[in-house]
Amino acid sequence: MSLFPYPEGALLMAPLSGYTDLPYRRAARKCGCVYAFTEMVDAASLAYARKRSESMLLRGGDEPFLGVQLVGANEEHLKIALDVLNEYEFDVLDFNLGCPVPKVAKKGAGAELGRHIDRALACFSLFRERSKHVLSAKIRIVDAEDPAPTLALAKGLAELGAQAITVHGRIKEAFYAGPVAYGIIRQVREALPGVRIVANGGVTGREKYDEIRRETGCGAVMLARGAMGNPWLFRELAEGDAYRPPTIAEWLELMRAHIGEMIGLYGEEPAMRIARKILHDYFRGRGFHSEIRSRISFLGTKAEFDAFLKAVPAAHSETYWSRPGAERRLRREESAAE
Repeated sequence: MSLFPYPEGALLMAPLSGYTDLPYRRAARKCGCVYAFTEMVDAASLAYARKRSESMLLRGGDEPFLGVQLVGANEEHLKIALDVLNEYEFDVLDFNLGCPVPKVAKKGAGAELGRHIDRALACFSLFRERSKHVLSAKIRIVDAEDPAPTLALAKGLAELGAQAITVHGRIKEAFYAGPVAYGIIRQVREALPGVRIVANGGVTGREKYDEIRRETGCGAVMLARGAMGNPWLFRELAEGDAYRPPTIAEWLELMRAHIGEMIGLYGEEPAMRIARKILHDYFRGRGFHSEIRSRISFLGTKAEFDAFLKAVPAAHSETYWSRPGAERRLRREESAAE
């Protein structure tokens, strides 16, 4: 079944605060990502510190689809932020009701707001009243045992115009670990046949992807932590048995291009400071000794980064090539000898 705004089989890149900027999205798009989002944007920051938030709204001319996600619980802040976003062109405007991190929750936003259904829907009604964009929302299940509150939240969002709802199958306290409540996600999908329900949670490879599709019946899946440092996950899930992991040369080239774009966007010093956490993700689970991985934390210039990449192949173990993710499945790098 084809439901706007995502077709059957769509793979979405989650809005990741501090990560999914333009260079990050371009790296993922080289690996098959189509449906991507900006970083999560705080409504108060956009309302009162717009200059600091504008780089987060940057859209590349080569991006076929781009959504933006707003988080906040203060209605006045949301009103101003929604008016600002009307000056931009996005394919979807998403409301975050799923972020569990304390700095968001303590403001009554994200997953905490999602637990207060009437208030969450009052906030989302502002989206319907003020925004020119197609609307969606990202939620977490409200209760791990009782589907009723999650269904009430999802139905309310749909009644207010959400054309897609992403459901993360864990409660707020679980953060990103533990079992995913496939059954509750399925019940949301069955209750809202005219809304694209996007399944989210725990997808790190083909096995978990097939499982979440099968158990929830959802036609679209959002990838988050499983794709951090492993943008090839989009290609793996799309190609199935035909997929081949990147060679070490391809892996190095994507990192080089990714960090190079960051330097072009932010300047050398700020970019290298941000790049350290991204490089740690790229190296996670790929068979490198701690000695070389520890060098990442001290990279401060492009020259240091280039020298570091030159040293990487010699430190690579041909017999240990794994795809990052919770499953830590080992793979042999097929073309290391070429």
